[in-house]
Amino acid sequence: MPGSSGVLPSDLPRSPAAMTQLLLLIVALLALGHMPPGRSEFKRCWKGQGACRTYCTRQETYMHMCPDASLCCLAYGTRPLASKPVYV
Repeated sequence: MPGSSGVLPSDLPRSPAAMTQLLLLIVALLALGHMPPGRSEFKRCWKGQGACRTYCTRQETYMHMCPDASLCCLAYGTRPLASKPVYV
């Protein structure tokens, strides 16, 4: 149409680099939507300081069994609270 100032989709530049970046962005957003957020995949134990897992990592130690028969893994830096001795 003569005299129209509208931009038609066919008039937009289509570079291969822009299309590749758009495709990568869409794939990344779809992949992130399917991944669980951090630390939500393990149940917590030992007053919220440990994690129930099948295996403990090298930086963790086994404390006790969780209700689902997995290991309660606690980081070496985390010390269980010891009860104070009672002197009579």
